[in-house]
Amino acid sequence: MSKKTNTLLFDLDGTLIDTNDLIITSYLHTLEQYYPGKYKREDVLPFMGPTLHEAFSSIDPDRAEEMIQVYRTFNIANHDALVKEFPGVLETIQTLKDKGYKLAVVTTKKYDVALMGLRLTGLEPYFDVVIGFDHVKKVKPDPEPIFLALEKLNSKPEEAMMVGDNFHDILGGKNAGVKTAGVAWSIKGREYIETYQPDYILEQMPDLLKILEGEANEENDTLPR
Repeated sequence: MSKKTNTLLFDLDGTLIDTNDLIITSYLHTLEQYYPGKYKREDVLPFMGPTLHEAFSSIDPDRAEEMIQVYRTFNIANHDALVKEFPGVLETIQTLKDKGYKLAVVTTKKYDVALMGLRLTGLEPYFDVVIGFDHVKKVKPDPEPIFLALEKLNSKPEEAMMVGDNFHDILGGKNAGVKTAGVAWSIKGREYIETYQPDYILEQMPDLLKILEGEANEENDTLPR
């Protein structure tokens, strides 16, 4: 690992906030309207991570935009009732901010809906930058949104780490040349995120503080005395 990390980029859904029930329920509600009785919970898990356009286009390209509108209407109406915070996230983010780390959210969600989740869970004040689906032409795993976040934070790839629960986050981080950390609480499981070989695996969000502290100690050990 080169260079001490001073910038942390976080995915939102499934990483910072627990939107799993909301997303799954929104997909099932939408698909039930178009394909009654065909889709169950396990059928929509592969849709966790990709954009809505990618997910619905894989089912019916001609009606993808129509289904996205049904999904978004239901999702927003049920957002606050179904979104929860993951244990240890708020405290970890507060600590990182207090220590002077530059923080950003890089999500495939629309910016305004991403802000709803950040506000609901009390996380919004801690993030200098939020990059949404509507800010870029290409989403993760393309490096464009990560590069945009780094540009806005005035950070370099070698100083940054991408933290996420899905392959888009890990591959996007690798494509951008930043360090990567996968979260073991991914709805797809620890083994799933491990297969993409992130630099670190977090069992819980406070583990991030230990990793960064280890980096700092490692750097101090290499300084001339």
